[in-house]
Amino acid sequence: MDREELAVWLRLTLTLGVGNETARKLLAAFGLPENIFRQSAAALLQVVSPTQATAIKATPPELDKLLEATWNWLQGRPENDPKAPHRRIVTLGDAHYPASLLALHDPPLMLYLLGDPDLVPGQLQNAVLTSTAAAASALQHGFANSIAIVGSRNTTPRGAANARQFAKAVGEAGLTVVSGMALGIDGAAHEGALDAVGSDTNRLATIAVVGTGLDRVYPKSHLELARRIARRGLILSEYPIGTPPFEANFPKRNRIIAALSKGTLVVEAALKSGSLITARLAAEQGKEVFAIPGSIHSTQSRGCHALIKQGAKLVESAQDVLEELHWNTVPPDAVDANVASHQADRIAASTLQPDDSNGLLKALGFDPVGLDALQARTGLDIAHLQAQLMGLELDGHVARLPGGLFQRIAAA
Repeated sequence: MDREELAVWLRLTLTLGVGNETARKLLAAFGLPENIFRQSAAALLQVVSPTQATAIKATPPELDKLLEATWNWLQGRPENDPKAPHRRIVTLGDAHYPASLLALHDPPLMLYLLGDPDLVPGQLQNAVLTSTAAAASALQHGFANSIAIVGSRNTTPRGAANARQFAKAVGEAGLTVVSGMALGIDGAAHEGALDAVGSDTNRLATIAVVGTGLDRVYPKSHLELARRIARRGLILSEYPIGTPPFEANFPKRNRIIAALSKGTLVVEAALKSGSLITARLAAEQGKEVFAIPGSIHSTQSRGCHALIKQGAKLVESAQDVLEELHWNTVPPDAVDANVASHQADRIAASTLQPDDSNGLLKALGFDPVGLDALQARTGLDIAHLQAQLMGLELDGHVARLPGGLFQRIAAA
């Protein structure tokens, strides 16, 4: 792709009133974008409306600025650092375009990729984008053998631990973990996938599908996570360089998360969580949907329970997911996330000091609970109870949740 080719693709994406679905029809009718812009108004009217035909014949005023920014972004990889993430744009119809996205009614016209230099086809001199057969194969393998792990931004400590453990287990089994790099469950899933690959450089660990341009990171607190993903996985966006984190972009990108994956696992979600959109889209695409059950008293479990009522597969371990997907490449030493979780909980309980704190832990159980309920269970006065909870929180055995709730967590 040279600068002229980039310009016509960007022009197509910027054309007023022409979205992905209409652009796909134009490409099917006339071929590459440069052919579209050479057509007469009469020819265009065979495919699009008069308003759209008029827009196609006009050059978008913002094209030059976007072209310059995009070209500069593509050239921004340091030449003296062979391990720096590669930057690439894959267009609809490109050999490296994820085949699973073609099933969408509105597949993105352009995908911006930032990722592992060993796996993502990179740049040579004169900005000619190329790839080795090995890199292309590894990239397509990562696209084709993925599972989405999503959930709430406002997760509980147990939910975050589950996401990380499940992601690590399926990653060790050879699957690429897809998520949205949001706070909470998404971030924990990416972390678990990165844990799984270790020093293995032969495959994508994880794919982050984001709702901004790739020249920025959102949320900013995930800057270091984004760097790690780009070194060992892939960050992907359909949004042009310079796109800020518009709220509407995030539900829209969920269709890509669902489409890239063999199935979607919802770890923890409230009833209005965006992860339920991903689950619905996965179901509509004929993909498997999995959900981890939680406490009936936790609002962060209600979304998962609703999915289970609607037919999602209830899962208690990563092995449940792998078996449902008929994925039989689990290594002998792969960690079962459910077993690991219970082992960690037992370790946490057995190492607590002093004894009365052990009693408080037993009263806490593993569900979120408020001070009034704890006082009724233990008989302790509020001051003594708060002092013990503070000590357990500082020791990492209890987490303070929104709404004045507390929850027992496993030791790190």
